[in-house]
Amino acid sequence: MYSADVENDISEAVLSRQEVARYLRGGPGVTPDQAHERISAYLGELRTTQRYSVYRTLKHPLYPILRKLARHPEHIEIPQAATATNRVIYASNHKSHMDYLVELLVLDENGIRPPVIAAGINLFKGAMGLVNRHVTGAIPIRRDSRDPAYLATLRAYVAEIVHRHDLFLYLEGGRSYSGEFKPLKTGLLQAVMHARHPDAVIVPVAIAYDLVLEDQALARQGVKRAQRSFSSEVAEMVRYSVGYESRAFVTFGEPIPISTVDPESRRGLVTLTHQTRDAIGSAYKVLPTALVAACLRPSTRRRELEDRIDDLLVTLRLREANLGVQSGREAVDQATRPLVARGIIAVQGDRYRPRERQVLRYYGRTLTHLLRERTGARRAH
Repeated sequence: MYSADVENDISEAVLSRQEVARYLRGGPGVTPDQAHERISAYLGELRTTQRYSVYRTLKHPLYPILRKLARHPEHIEIPQAATATNRVIYASNHKSHMDYLVELLVLDENGIRPPVIAAGINLFKGAMGLVNRHVTGAIPIRRDSRDPAYLATLRAYVAEIVHRHDLFLYLEGGRSYSGEFKPLKTGLLQAVMHARHPDAVIVPVAIAYDLVLEDQALARQGVKRAQRSFSSEVAEMVRYSVGYESRAFVTFGEPIPISTVDPESRRGLVTLTHQTRDAIGSAYKVLPTALVAACLRPSTRRRELEDRIDDLLVTLRLREANLGVQSGREAVDQATRPLVARGIIAVQGDRYRPRERQVLRYYGRTLTHLLRERTGARRAH
């Protein structure tokens, strides 16, 4: 239980932190009273309570979707061991609004203590906002804020959370609309470093789906142009869930110690960010749908498609990718039915044709990080 009493302790600790205390003294155009009022407002916004026994019950109303989404954890022994001796900061890629539920359920189903989640503030409106704030223990993040008072409060708040709780972060700053694994943002990672917790480690997490529930909406938009209300996105997800069936692979990578990284060192922060991104990318499961999407051309014969995938697999093995299949034939066998059922491709005889080109490109781009970069991270599989 992550209670209101703990939150009061955190708020007091935040106000006493050097960066926040400096701001509270006021400055050009800001009186101490105005500074205190602003900081207090932001603290009120960040306050959260975790009632995890209630959170577990959320899977029941979402059962119609979850029953069609088979969860496959990989290397679950890594967080099990890490939480026994360390404060754990999970750092994950972000594919879908389902990530929040799937990854936390994987931890819970394997007896791993629940972390607090950092999530975009758009998820805190309406009924879901009440659930996130008072049940899941999620922290609302203003991703685009440049207000020095907010940034100081957020960094201090996250640092204090690390001393009391594990934390789950999506460092891309939102879902990928293009399908690519985006560069990681450094703000929350820097806040974690400022906690100076002697036993803190980052556990990289990669989530991959055969089919992403919101694939059509994300692919058609391509880039995030404006923040939509979460309620409208939920309604959209419910619509796309008709006939939806997929697997979700949640892969954990080896822990990355952070106690030796100087939080005041920009070079140290950049190095840690690259190391974390490489580890997440290396752990990402390469699934049949992505392989077919990356290799399919207009009116492609099956044998030609299999050969292209076999050539791509050679490259991916050199990159030590986390492969879900070992051959082009296996990939085409497994990907054909779900892609046809989703209306993304059409098959006539031995010829494969794209139907939803934007969606196909979305899935193909999920492998871009493995083809453009050589990872220096340790293998997570």
